[in-house]
Amino acid sequence: MTNINLLNHVIYFLFFISFFVIKPSDASRGGIAIYWGQNGNEGNLSATCATGRYAYVNVAFLVKFGNGQTPELNLAGHCNPAANTCTRFGSQVKDCQSRGIKVMLSLGGGIGNYSIGSREDAKVVADYLWNNFLGGKSSSRPLGDAVLDGIDFNIELGSPQHWDDLARSLSKLSYKGRKVYLTGAPQCPFPDRLMGSALNTRLFDYVWIQFYNNPPCSYTSSNTQNLFDSWNKWTTSITAQKIFLGLPAAPEAAGSGYIPPDVLTSQILPVLKKSRKYGGVMLWSKFWDDKNGYSSSILPGV
Repeated sequence: MTNINLLNHVIYFLFFISFFVIKPSDASRGGIAIYWGQNGNEGNLSATCATGRYAYVNVAFLVKFGNGQTPELNLAGHCNPAANTCTRFGSQVKDCQSRGIKVMLSLGGGIGNYSIGSREDAKVVADYLWNNFLGGKSSSRPLGDAVLDGIDFNIELGSPQHWDDLARSLSKLSYKGRKVYLTGAPQCPFPDRLMGSALNTRLFDYVWIQFYNNPPCSYTSSNTQNLFDSWNKWTTSITAQKIFLGLPAAPEAAGSGYIPPDVLTSQILPVLKKSRKYGGVMLWSKFWDDKNGYSSSILPGV
């Protein structure tokens, strides 16, 4: 065998081995989801996406909807929907999408007035979302002509009734030609009191579980097992493409559950990545991430 043939065989062998060795680690690599919209000092959408750190952006929040209410978007200090000044973010949504980032409208949050009164009400709300934020048409689209990728359920108030109906109504809209992604941010105690029925529809693509402000299943420096046990319960109990570890991006961003970056990447994520459903990390929020530099610190390990 000539030296050239030997070299070719070595190269082929290394390529063959790399196919099996490198691919699994790539498969376990996750992305970072970020909540944007609740602080006017966190930069605009384009700047958020231009960082290159985020794979998903949740525009937060639609704080009023359902039961015949006129829906209301609240983007804090960013703009005033009532004065139609949020439409400028339409081009920025498109900018994010051009970078391969999925942009969702987040429903709910910790402050607001929202609920779904019936199956018919769920359809009414779904139609509103389709016409004003997704692939439909309306003369009053709050974010202009941008077509968002999907709807995020961040249901923290009110009744657990009919969120499953809303999920089904939204999922049916995908048949109009463009997939409507469904994402959700339940609390880590399983099952989630308000979103359990919605998640049981098996229609959600990404679920970023809030492992903060929930001491029974949040991280503490003296106890990681509660978090691991809760993660295992979620990943073995619900159907979703990917499941994410939701965390505060700074100690001040939540009452509990903050994990120092080095602890997260060296002790927590290696265990979570054993699940085939591992999708990455969700952070609250862009403002706090800017303050603490959290996503920059953890990105190589996510």
